[in-house]
Amino acid sequence: MRRRRRIHVLVAATLSVATSAAAPANAGAGTSLGPSTIDLPAGFQPEGIAIGALPYAYFGSRATGAIYRANLLTGRGKVINAGPGTPSLGMKVDARGRLFVAGGSGGDGRVVDTRTGRLLASYRFTDRPSFVNDVVLTPDAAWFTDSTNPVLYRVPLGRHGALPAPHGVVPVPLSGDIVYGSGINANGIARTPDGRALLIVQSSTGLLFRVDPATGVTRAVDLGAELLPNGDGLLLDGRTLYVVQNRLNTLAVLRLDRSGDSGRVVGRITDTGFDVPTTVAAYGRRLYLPNARFTTTPTPATPYTAVAVPRP
Repeated sequence: MRRRRRIHVLVAATLSVATSAAAPANAGAGTSLGPSTIDLPAGFQPEGIAIGALPYAYFGSRATGAIYRANLLTGRGKVINAGPGTPSLGMKVDARGRLFVAGGSGGDGRVVDTRTGRLLASYRFTDRPSFVNDVVLTPDAAWFTDSTNPVLYRVPLGRHGALPAPHGVVPVPLSGDIVYGSGINANGIARTPDGRALLIVQSSTGLLFRVDPATGVTRAVDLGAELLPNGDGLLLDGRTLYVVQNRLNTLAVLRLDRSGDSGRVVGRITDTGFDVPTTVAAYGRRLYLPNARFTTTPTPATPYTAVAVPRP
């Protein structure tokens, strides 16, 4: 079946719509681009995705915490880590081939070797009810969000990226403009374009915040009249920030200033293959999003996919 993709681009005050036909679901296998739809294991319940320098995507299961590695050129893959029985949500891979994984309701973060699937480290962030949702890497730390508690967890990295001992985690309480309420609070996380601060999206309010990593003080990013409801995974590319709006089946495209203090929505990407996508990663000329299918009752036989769309 042929999928149709729609990109809405804001030009001045006028909204224009560009529509183009995407390739069939399994077209492109064996080409430099690979398939536009990647089948994940039945019942997997994906949430996070990470892609490094090589054409492999890593997906986390919110059901078991398993890690699935898929070849972007062929679409084939396998489970490389069975998981701890608690979720694997947002993920990032570093230049050393280490996968940093947010542990959701497990209240933890983990580091997995992408080559062998071996667990390299595990960090217990809190024993309180929590939802460790996403992670971003900076030159000297891994930063994890908690959608239940107003705090970021900083896992400091030593010389040559050395991982700290389990007690080395530093909680950084959030203050300032962000106000935690019911529902999903701080979710996706990214760096500002100048690398000096962090960005987090609050799913329940649709607000985007700039966070001072030294103090945890937050300041709402000026997006004019725009909000980002159901904001989930974030991906920064230069001064372009992609924000997944999961239940809206939409990927918002923002243009930020260097400091991340302000920005504007310049486009929105939708695709008929989207089925509540949650996170986004890039490789080559494509963006890849796993379909969490939150509106579908999961069973061991429920099919799951990730969808590739052209990078604007």
